[in-house]
Parts: sequence; C-alpha cells; structure tokens
Amino acid sequence: MKNSIIIIPTYNEIENAPRIIRTIFQLYEDAHILIIDDGSPDGTAEEVKKMINDFSSKLFIIERKGKLGLGTAYITGFKWALEKKYDYIIEMDADYSHPPEKLIELYNACSSGGADVAVGSRYTNGGKVVNWPVGRILMSYFASLYVRMITFMPVRDTTAGFVCYKRKVLENLNLDTIEFVGYAFQIEMKYAAWKKKFIIREVPITFTDRKEGESKMSKGIFKEAVLGVLKMRTKGYK
Repeated sequence: MKNSIIIIPTYNEIENAPRIIRTIFQLYEDAHILIIDDGSPDGTAEEVKKMINDFSSKLFIIERKGKLGLGTAYITGFKWALEKKYDYIIEMDADYSHPPEKLIELYNACSSGGADVAVGSRYTNGGKVVNWPVGRILMSYFASLYVRMITFMPVRDTTAGFVCYKRKVLENLNLDTIEFVGYAFQIEMKYAAWKKKFIIREVPITFTDRKEGESKMSKGIFKEAVLGVLKMRTKGYK
C-alpha cells in the first residue's frame, strides 16, 4: 500500500469512523487516510482529530461547512491527494460496507495488475451483497444494467464507491467538470475514465449493509443517477 491515500467522506459517522481508521492501520501500516467531514453534528470530526496524534503523518482530515455532497467531497480529496503526490488514490465508505481487507486487492490491481482504475464490485463473478433487502439489491443491480445499456461501458458495478485510481487517471480528468454529487458521481467518474481509454478492472467484494449510523441513500440521489446517465452520453469527456 505504499504511496496510497484512502479517502473516506463522513457525515454523522461517529460510530464508524474511528473503528474503520484503526482497522485500516492495523491491516496496512504504510497506508494513509484522509477524512473529508461535512460538518457532522454528531462530533465525527472531533473524534477523528483526537486520533491524529496516534497516527502522526498518516491520518489527515479536511473539515467542510455543511453537507455538500459525496461527489464534491471526493473531488476535494482527489485534488488534495494530487497536490501531495500520491500515486494511488482510493475511495471508500466509513461504514464497513466496503471490506477493508480488500483494499490490498484494489491497490495491487493498479500497482502491478495492469489496471488504471480498480473497482470493488458486487456484481462481477465472486461478488455479492449481504443484509440488503431484496428490493434494494434489485434496484441497484438493474441500475447498473441500465447504465451499461445506455453508455456501453463494460463495468458491471457502475455505482460502486469502492475504487482505486492511479494518479495519472485523476490528472487526466478535468475534475472541475464532474458535476454529479450522489451515486451518479460514481458512474460519471468511471465513464469519464473509460472514455479517456483508461483500463478498468473489477475486483469481487462482499458488500455488507451498514450496521451503525443511517444510510445516505435517497430517492433524489437515485433519480440523479437515472437522469444523469442520459446527460453523460452527450457530454463528451474529451
């Protein structure tokens, strides 16, 4: 995990953020973590800052005022990571839905496996979902199928938020033109990378629904993803 940064957006994740930070550092001593906190009223940022002395030079936090959206959190983190010269930039959730033990497989796919973008995938061979209602699984699966039908992008889990990017991918995307903020952001990042001819590989994971805190999914986010795909087709991403 050398020269890698793991970006974790948080909003009211006081139960999860300290635990996921400690878990990652127990697994990977050479990993670095950047928390992007959107003014969590539950004190998430304060708990993270208490940990910085324990993980000096490996744990960082950016605090933003208000809930500004997942997409803008990641764009903020991507720009910070590029300024700091990290070669591998990974995004994941704080709630253990993305298994931290799979971080090394995403990293290896990019560092030595020929991928430019590695996606922790629920819907590739070997991937699965645990603890989700059947209706939500079907909605997510068919959303990804819809994206593939509209965009022709060869990625089975298009809305996945567990992703490793090589530095050159983010350097070659115009991050200021990435406009979506919810699950459509995840689709747009993959689509823009694919249109730029970067190699995308999927790594099977077991996605487990959160046990602590509240889900950030909403009907508005899902609607953005459905309509956003149509807009992406006309955008270009040159």
